[in-house]
Amino acid sequence: MSNTTQPQQAESPAQTADRKDSHPLRRQWQIFLVALAFFTRIPIPASTPYSPERLNQANRYFGVVGIIVGGITAAIYLVAQLAFPPPIAVGLTMIASLLLTGAFHEDGLADVFDGFGGGWTPAQKLTIMKDSRLGTYGAAALIMMLGLKWLTLSTLAESSNYLPALALLVMHTLSRICAASLIFSYPYVRADAQSKVKPLANQQSQQDLWVLIVTGLIILLLLPLTSALALMTAIALIRWGCGRWFVRQLGGYTGDCLGAAQQISELTGYLVLLALI
Repeated sequence: MSNTTQPQQAESPAQTADRKDSHPLRRQWQIFLVALAFFTRIPIPASTPYSPERLNQANRYFGVVGIIVGGITAAIYLVAQLAFPPPIAVGLTMIASLLLTGAFHEDGLADVFDGFGGGWTPAQKLTIMKDSRLGTYGAAALIMMLGLKWLTLSTLAESSNYLPALALLVMHTLSRICAASLIFSYPYVRADAQSKVKPLANQQSQQDLWVLIVTGLIILLLLPLTSALALMTAIALIRWGCGRWFVRQLGGYTGDCLGAAQQISELTGYLVLLALI
């Protein structure tokens, strides 16, 4: 009988950190930093442990990241509108948002429209979505999305110079919660077992989902009850519609699909707030 033992698999830095660090608050802080790095260009400590498991757990904090992004963009708008007319202030704020997030969600929106518009089968659509080149469908979707955001936020400013700031804070949060919550309800799809895809949180527990929901309810307290209920209804419908759309097209969702859902729900929220004025 052979006495040869199997070599032990080396631990990842995140696994080592989990074993050595028993402080739950510190671990949650590190997981939040993973979410922040995943969604933004905001630098985090290089020593922050990372693993796919931690990225999956980080999805609970995607709404909190939305509060940070929304808060920063709202502050930029409030400063910009002191020196420029509201449409210019909105435009500068949108540029800042793209720089802050690296156009992460916009990239997903363009890939989804290119893939869904140019492919016939799920495999063809996934192949197109992995292509780094921008196609006609994706370019059209980006132009219309950015244009409607600018127009809607600028029109909100006609009612109040401060209303776009509130809309940015609320919708950057709710839209990320809407997109992240799709992970709980729908299957993750990849092109093939060897496919090189972007890192993605593709598992979600009930606890993760509840953290997202509570984050959304807290941010809705900033709004009148009627507006909060209208936004909740609209976001729920967008979530349902996007989920059905992704399943019909691909059999589930990809990271690009989550980006598209974020963009669609963000714009929908602005339109709802505008309609309520």
